[in-house]
Amino acid sequence: MSREPYIPGATTIGMVCKGGVLLASERRYAYGSFVMSKSAKKLFRITDKIGVACAGIVGDMQVLTREARAWMSIYQYERERQATVKNTAKLISNLLSSRRMFPYLAETIIAGLSDGKPELYVLDPIGSLLPDKFAVVGTGAPIAIGVLELDYNEGLSVDEGEPLLLRAVKSAIARDISSGDGVDLMIITEQGIREETPRFA
Repeated sequence: MSREPYIPGATTIGMVCKGGVLLASERRYAYGSFVMSKSAKKLFRITDKIGVACAGIVGDMQVLTREARAWMSIYQYERERQATVKNTAKLISNLLSSRRMFPYLAETIIAGLSDGKPELYVLDPIGSLLPDKFAVVGTGAPIAIGVLELDYNEGLSVDEGEPLLLRAVKSAIARDISSGDGVDLMIITEQGIREETPRFA
């Protein structure tokens, strides 16, 4: 008799829009079909204009983002300038790569604004770093990516992108047992970071 593997599930999405970026993740924390929590936060603020969204082990996400936040605070203090999305992504890539023999079990999307330009990077647990316009990680990714690929275009405003992002999360929640229990949304623009918890109809 084979046992079900305990793989942490999630659906976490990032999207570049005109004038900002969007990050979203559902709130269920599950190992296979065992639900550990229905209110897990998988979105994290790094600076005033950079956020991180993760899928995987919540404890690993928390340690990784706490360390990144500390390093970027030191960077801003020493250099007397704002961190960019790219150097934040490279820092997290180095943190992940340095632990590649005993990796943090977290897939990561880093997004934000650098000098007004929206950017997004996606990383695997050992630090591979890839720029993209939109990305989905977690067990719900095969479902959500299909929704985004159908309707995404780079000309979408933040307000136009939000319903598409939520539709992708909702599709994954409907079909992936490890995803569910609502959604957290992070909106990053020149005005800063705004977090919401939209209700699904």
